[in-house]
Amino acid sequence: MAYPRKLLGDGEEIAFEMRPHWRSLIVPALVLIGTVALTSYLLTILDSDGAQGSLRWVVIVAALVMLVGWSIRPFLNWLTTEYVFTNRRVIVRTGLVKRIGRDMPLARVNNVTFEKTLTERILNCGTLSIQSAAEQGSLLIASVPNVESIQREVYRLYEEDDTRRRGGGKGLPTDGA
Repeated sequence: MAYPRKLLGDGEEIAFEMRPHWRSLIVPALVLIGTVALTSYLLTILDSDGAQGSLRWVVIVAALVMLVGWSIRPFLNWLTTEYVFTNRRVIVRTGLVKRIGRDMPLARVNNVTFEKTLTERILNCGTLSIQSAAEQGSLLIASVPNVESIQREVYRLYEEDDTRRRGGGKGLPTDGA
């Protein structure tokens, strides 16, 4: 799902966009496999007659609750989360039913840091923190793939935006006219 171009400002271009790292899907996938396996096993050993027939329905309902809460919902959260970096701002959009968006202009960026746990170092992902001078402080973006290179790219985009705003880049006239 690409970010809609109609939502970009004049002269704004997408530098790169991504979803959270695939590690966000490991636990939901394991829950899916485990739930299907356990439910299948329980349904084969329980008879469909009498009290065991009612117990089969309890197993089915419990499995559906597990699948919706621990597999389907996290997958949909991953699927509907977008991290978009343009030449003017950082855009984070999340949510399927309730859509939440946060934008941070590159002009307000003060500091960009990242944090990686041991597991995240192995999987090459981490948390990106973009701090600004605005009232809301910083933008935390979790589970970012290749977080170190993304940090460098944000700094590069910031420098390009700064040059453009000062009149040395494309899109704004220079003082020498």
